[in-house]
Order: sequence, then structure tokens, then C-alpha cells
Amino acid sequence: MLFDLTDLRLFIYIAELKSLTRSAERIHMSLAAASSRVKELEARFGMRLIYRENKGICLSPAGETFLHHAQQFMQQVERLTSDLQQYNNGIKGHIRIFANTTAVTEFMPEVLGAFLAKYPHVNISLEERLNQGILRGILEGTADIGIVAGPIHNQGLEIINFSTDRLVLVTAVNHPLAATEHITFAETIPYEQIGLYEGSSLQHFLNQIVSESGKALRLRIQVRSFEAMCRMVETNVGIAVMPQSAALRHSHTMQLSIVELDEPWAVRERSIVVQKLDILPLYARELVDFIQASTLSRNVS
Repeated sequence: MLFDLTDLRLFIYIAELKSLTRSAERIHMSLAAASSRVKELEARFGMRLIYRENKGICLSPAGETFLHHAQQFMQQVERLTSDLQQYNNGIKGHIRIFANTTAVTEFMPEVLGAFLAKYPHVNISLEERLNQGILRGILEGTADIGIVAGPIHNQGLEIINFSTDRLVLVTAVNHPLAATEHITFAETIPYEQIGLYEGSSLQHFLNQIVSESGKALRLRIQVRSFEAMCRMVETNVGIAVMPQSAALRHSHTMQLSIVELDEPWAVRERSIVVQKLDILPLYARELVDFIQASTLSRNVS
């Protein structure tokens, strides 16, 4: 063989840490041994894989290609190990999920609660990211499952549409816009608004829409959750744009008016994104089924 698993792990650390010394320490190997392994790899392939510069180590074009395949290979090894563990004292494993704001705050807690009750030996990392960050995480292998909303480019990934939500305007019941049946986003801009925190996927999306129009939102306050947005709206601090699912849920306990947004981008397809569904570990594929089934049950109810 041209390489072994230790070579792959070492090279992945080199790409991440930009340092041969730190990579050797991470893998519990002497610097001389790590340097020798890299030189042997380059000799076997007959090309440079890394360059040593003043700022640290950078990869050559060939090294970037080697890194991509090394990451995929190690992911497959991890998935193989995880799948085999189901035959030894139950399924054990770890799932990394990158998701948008709505998924993290609205429906994933319920889904993950049911899933983890069934698979107590599986651990999950759930991180909120913007759509592009989610797709990049799936492409680079730093996440196993991504959950996005809105149109996305395929980029060679497997995309599973599992539900549709829409953005709506939420106002206090005595707000001037409360009796409106539908409204354009441009018509809401003159009013003071409640926004999500900077860095949230929804606020990032709305900021882009406003920026393209050459105007600016009159953000009165920015909060951390849809519940906080609704409480601010209820007390007439401002109006807010949020997913209809969140607005309807909070309208059961708060005095809110929901107005349809007359915009083509208001309808948001929710999608699960993976590299390839059939190469995910069994328990990760089961989680995809949980997400889809949970959405179906909410639609039926």
C-alpha cells in the first residue's frame, strides 16, 4: 500500500494545524517520524504534497487532492466502525449536525429527544450555521447531516426535501398592520422591527433582502429566540418576520396577529443534506428517518 491509516490521520492534522510539530504531538509521534512519513508519501506518489513556509505548512494542489480523499477515507472507516458496533452491546456512535436557526430552535429538540431515547449510546453535536456554512461542512466532512431552508445548489450532495414552511409577518393585535391579509416585505420596512441576533441564518437572509433593495431595517431590538421575538411583538415593541410554524406555535399562548408575506422567497423548502445517504452509519440514517417522520406527524396533526 502507498499509505496506512496513520499516514492519513497525520496528513489531516497537518492540513488543520499548519504545523508538522503540532501534528506529530497530536498523533503521539516524534517530529522525525512524522517528517519521514510525509517524505515517504511524497516519494511514493512522486510529487510534493506540502510546502514549508515562514507562516507554517501549506498544501500543494496535489496535497489538497490527497487531503480530500484522506478525509473521505477516514470518514468511511469511522462509519464502518460505527455500523459494526451495533452488534456489540447496542449501537454506539456520534452524529454531527449543522442546521439553520429554525431547525435548532423549533423542531430538532423534539426529534432529537425521541431519537436519543431510542439510541442512548449515540451522542449528537448540533451546531447552528448559515446555509453556506452547512453545505461547506457537509462537503468537507465536518458534519454528517445538514438541515437547510430555501433554495440551495446541489454541489454534488444528496438533498432530501422533507417539509415546507413559509415566512410570515407577526404583529401585536392592535398594530396598524394587524388587520392586513397579506403584505410585501417592502411595506414592512418603515415600521420598527424585532430581529434575531446577528449571525442567525434568518437575520442574515433578511439583511440580504433589505440590502438588495437599498434600504435598511429599523431594528428596535435583537433577541435570541422566536419566543422572545413574539413576546416583544405582543407588547408592541415592533413587528417581526419569522417562520409560520414558530408564529403559530406561540400564537396559542400570546396575543399575536399573523400576516401573509406576499413574496416568492417567503415559501421555504426545508431539506436534509448529506454527502451520500447510503454511506451514513445506520443510526445516522435512522435519524434522517426520524426527521422525516416527525414532520409527517406534525402535518397530519
